Amino acid sequence: MQPSDVKSRLENQIDGCEFHIQGEGCNFQVIAVGDVFDGMSPVKRQQLIYGALSDEIASGALHAITIKTFTPAQWQAAPENLGA
Repeated sequence: MQPSDVKSRLENQIDGCEFHIQGEGCNFQVIAVGDVFDGMSPVKRQQLIYGALSDEIASGALHAITIKTFTPAQWQAAPENLGA
């Protein structure tokens, strides 16, 4: 998979989020920014992303995923937007 494939899948599954994807092969880092995360626990945020990629994870197309999620306000306060 390519980062653009992961981004496209996430954009089709989760509305109102901005995604920053890094990685290659089957190992990716996903940074997701959106109002949808407001009021969600960290576990629920992770579950939302994993759920959107469940088919790719089950097939082995995605193996290792690091997920960081932010509300827009948290993203603005993040140190230099974590290099994304």
